[in-house]
Amino acid sequence: MKVTVLAGGTSTERDVSLVTSVKVCTALRKLGHKANVIDVFFGSDSFGSAEGFFEEKNDLEKLGDDLKQKTPLVKDEIKKRKEEGGVFFGPGVLDVIMAADIVFMGLHGENGENGKLQAVLDLFGKKYTGPGSLSSAICMDKDITKKILVPEGIPRPKGVTLIRGESTVSDEELPLPCVVKPACGGSSVGVTIAKTPEEREAAVREAFRLEEKVLVEEFISGREFSVGVCDGEAMPVIEIIPDGGVYDYEHKYDPEGAKEICPAEIPEEVSRRMQYWAEQACAAAGIDTYSRVDELMNEKGEIYCLEINTLPGMTPTSLLPQEAAAMGMSYEDLVQKLMDVSLERREEDAF
Repeated sequence: MKVTVLAGGTSTERDVSLVTSVKVCTALRKLGHKANVIDVFFGSDSFGSAEGFFEEKNDLEKLGDDLKQKTPLVKDEIKKRKEEGGVFFGPGVLDVIMAADIVFMGLHGENGENGKLQAVLDLFGKKYTGPGSLSSAICMDKDITKKILVPEGIPRPKGVTLIRGESTVSDEELPLPCVVKPACGGSSVGVTIAKTPEEREAAVREAFRLEEKVLVEEFISGREFSVGVCDGEAMPVIEIIPDGGVYDYEHKYDPEGAKEICPAEIPEEVSRRMQYWAEQACAAAGIDTYSRVDELMNEKGEIYCLEINTLPGMTPTSLLPQEAAAMGMSYEDLVQKLMDVSLERREEDAF
């Protein structure tokens, strides 16, 4: 199959997306597909034509490194395009999207994971990996996700949502310590654990620097887990034990930043409960392809669902490939599985 791997973009997770996309594309080529990577925002015209894009035998690692060099240019380029009436898509991107049999979504974060791009592909009638536009939009906004999950009885930390310009949260609304995070960010960018009112105020200011909407939630002390869900069925539970106690951006993408155990060393009954809540969370959000649900368990054994990742990372340190490996599935087999289930769902959604 001809596969366009969309990478990069404009979000704070741009560089992670590049790593994911290079690794996915390498696997696709090993599987025999005609695949190549293109930066959805900067694009490329080096391949000459859409067909040439799929035949290009480029060095993917070098391509990823070259695209990372463009990351510091993103903000200025966004400003330029807005002033000149430009569009989000870079040169050649729409051509290679239209020529593909399927688009593999190697993007993370804003304008990749928030449903906008999925909606465009739906209107083009193009198949793509991962959840559809509505589910993607719901899960990208942690405030909206909470409003969907809580009525379904899915356990969530208590908290409040702040909008830039409104008053901040008080001790009466939510006791300290608490967790402050942007509503639509990923990879733990901008997430802070605040223990004092001063730290909370500073954390809120930092989160507002990144986004217009911020969540302030109760701090749950306990163990961190994640559960992949593919085609409605939960994968093995993985436990994350960060070096230093906080699973932040640096720990997530540093090979030595955290210890991950899969299957998690927990009682079978606890594992089944975590898998159940992961499946229920995805079902409530309308996800019918694949995602990954992050969960916490406190000292009492109570489980909390934190968020749904609709385009889980596929880097060398990512969790979903580790869960697949625990099932005896290679990285290449996982990539093919994600494509297969997505192709099936998009066929059903075709207009």
